[in-house]
Amino acid sequence: MSGPRISPLGDSAITVTLGEGISEELSERVVGQADAISAARIGGVTDVVPSYAALAVYYNPLTIEYADLHREILAAVEAIAVPPGESASRRRAERLHRIAVRYDGEDLEEVARLAKLSVEDVIRIHTVSEYRVFVIGFVPGFAYLGPLDSRLALPRRESPRKRVPEGAVAIAERQTGIYPSATPGGWHLIGSTDQRMFDPERDPPALLEAGDRVRFEVVM
Repeated sequence: MSGPRISPLGDSAITVTLGEGISEELSERVVGQADAISAARIGGVTDVVPSYAALAVYYNPLTIEYADLHREILAAVEAIAVPPGESASRRRAERLHRIAVRYDGEDLEEVARLAKLSVEDVIRIHTVSEYRVFVIGFVPGFAYLGPLDSRLALPRRESPRKRVPEGAVAIAERQTGIYPSATPGGWHLIGSTDQRMFDPERDPPALLEAGDRVRFEVVM
């Protein structure tokens, strides 16, 4: 894509698409553009939500019309001057979270068998990387983290569990994540943490946001 593609999303949101696929470089562009639109403080905009390759701008159609918002968004996006070799999101401080994990997940041994690795290697590979928060979704506070080392990339479980406990650390495909609440789930469970990922009494309730960095650390 040579430039952003702006299109309506229902009657009260606009999608700004910047590319295709999943990558850290594209995610940095998306988060940077989302920050720029938020900083523009466009009247009528109620929320800006970044995703893998696009962002959604939610607005009150009684306050601003689609055509006016389209023009304002385009101006905000084009106003970002990014020096060659520097991503937009690097202009803001990235937060690094260290999450303590017990590697006691009930799928840990199966993951090691399927990946043709030892359990110790699975733990080492999972903890050696620093992950980027690509998207918050699925349920409040669930962060899709990646990229996961290709040696641990497995398809989702054939039979999803009806209930995955809060704090379960899991992997699927090239991503890893932490279940913020007890929900159904189809990822492979490799560990658990006491860190609360979502707390409605906290401001903001979600611990992570798109663009943050995460490292997992082993605790016994």
